[in-house]
Amino acid sequence: MTTALPALDVAADLLALLRTTTTEPRPDEQLEALTLAVAADLPVLLWGEPGIGKTAALTQLAASLDLPLTTVIASVHEPTDFSGLPIIGDDPAVQGVPMAPPQWAVDLVRAGRGLLFLDELSTATPAVQAALLRVVLERKVGALQLPPAVRIVAAANPRASAADGWELSPPLANRFVHLYWVHDREVVVRGLGGTWPRAELPALVPERLTEAVTYARRAVCSFLESRPTLIHRLPSTETRRGGAWPSPRSWEAALTLLAFGTAAAVSRDVLALLVRGAVGDGPGLELLAHLDRMELPDPESLLADPASAELPERGDLRQAALEAVVAAVGARPERARWEAGWAILVRALETGVPDLLVAPAMALAALRRDDWEVPETVERLSGVVGIARLADQSVERTAVAARG
Repeated sequence: MTTALPALDVAADLLALLRTTTTEPRPDEQLEALTLAVAADLPVLLWGEPGIGKTAALTQLAASLDLPLTTVIASVHEPTDFSGLPIIGDDPAVQGVPMAPPQWAVDLVRAGRGLLFLDELSTATPAVQAALLRVVLERKVGALQLPPAVRIVAAANPRASAADGWELSPPLANRFVHLYWVHDREVVVRGLGGTWPRAELPALVPERLTEAVTYARRAVCSFLESRPTLIHRLPSTETRRGGAWPSPRSWEAALTLLAFGTAAAVSRDVLALLVRGAVGDGPGLELLAHLDRMELPDPESLLADPASAELPERGDLRQAALEAVVAAVGARPERARWEAGWAILVRALETGVPDLLVAPAMALAALRRDDWEVPETVERLSGVVGIARLADQSVERTAVAARG
């Protein structure tokens, strides 16, 4: 005889089946950026519309990293929940008045590690945001120091879609790496089918750590030397002050992320999300362009050995490298260097598309002196851009200019 189960027990079984999901490795740039920032021990703020999956992503991240998740809804707490509640002891004149921490902070210290999730940050009042400053930067809750193994991630809705939302104060906003969370149709559909992408810590290569730190420091320092006005630039509008903007603190975060991204060999898209999330879109894009220039080959090295010249694969970087070669020849015009420049263009023709050669070839042709014969290598390019004709015309222009 079968005993009928209570209705709620059957409902519980059905809910358990619905909540049973699996994960799979899947390329996900925003999840990879989040995981890398967490590994770098930098506070992260996820921006996204309600229901976009920020909380679910944090829950899955904590499970993947085997970290206990502590969720604190910032908007329903008082400032003393973060700064500590003063407790008068036996002799306050001697011992002072200690600031008692809340239970969730005590639990984190007892665990020794964890993921602190500060949810609904944009609905927290300015007073609560001020109290959170020490929690986010110094990892202190009242008089209690959180363990080094505790990571901090927050989430917020844009003010337009937040329930009674506030703009983030500039001091608090500048302490976060800002990542903008959007949904991916395929991820959502497959996740609802029971399989979500797996968050995994980046695979840092031990042999690349020193090189990565050196590269990151050289990149950020050389960039700020050329763009000193970007060292600290507080945005003019309240909304932009509540996001990512450049300051010495956020540049330090960008340097850290650049070192971690280099050591983990992440894609350029992931690196762009992180750098722009630290210092803002404009400064971040300028830094990325600076990284591209750093990766360009030395034009003098190319001119010294054109036959074995290694040119960048990306079209924009390749054209920039060829233009740098022409500029180097123009800075010190000698026949041997001019001919080496043509040899490099031939090398570029052999290893890439010919369209990129037009502008550098015209500029190089214009550098010809009267007594320089057109090298035979130019003939290999004549069918592409008519280089031989351009070279001859440059002599005529020079003669006309001399007569004038």
